[in-house]
Amino acid sequence: MNLQQRLIIHLQLFTSFFRIGPATFGGGYAMIPLIEQQAVHKRGWFDEEEIGKLLTLAGTAPGGVGVNAAAFIGYRLAGISGAIMAIIGITLPTFIIVLGLSFLYISIEGHPKVEAAMKGIKAAVIALILTAAYRMAKNALFDTFTVMIMLAALAVLIFTAISPVYVVIAGLFIGLIGAGIKKLFGMDLAIEKRRPNKREIAELEYYI
Repeated sequence: MNLQQRLIIHLQLFTSFFRIGPATFGGGYAMIPLIEQQAVHKRGWFDEEEIGKLLTLAGTAPGGVGVNAAAFIGYRLAGISGAIMAIIGITLPTFIIVLGLSFLYISIEGHPKVEAAMKGIKAAVIALILTAAYRMAKNALFDTFTVMIMLAALAVLIFTAISPVYVVIAGLFIGLIGAGIKKLFGMDLAIEKRRPNKREIAELEYYI
């Protein structure tokens, strides 16, 4: 990658994440659909499978998932400087907007229309988070074992006060143990959804 290409990719990282920051209400997991849209469909930096892995890693690392995802994507594309540009892009507009809103909210707090608007925003954020969860599940849940881990983790988070950190660590070790058991019994050690081969695709196209 020459100097001109590096400058272009740095500028693309900054502008892409600069657009995501102010356009996402709720932050965190609500950013994932927009990050995926930019990185996969608009820029073509990654395919859906690879971005799914990056977003999963961003969700398990300490810190906000949106900033983590920006750092991982920036680093994969342009190293440390790319990660810095992506992080600045995603945090700068949000910081400016929140700073302005903090002064404005003091004067309009408790206003009926403001409270109604906040309720509507909260409902929309839930939809964004559910969309992000669905898209991540398409790549993360590929067999009975991973579905069981997800259901068990969900139950623990809902019905107990155990920290999510311990749930993530437990999932890590359970995954390693499950892989070891599969290997011991000579079972197929699948780590992702199997893509159809050319013959299967041809047969499917024939019947369609």
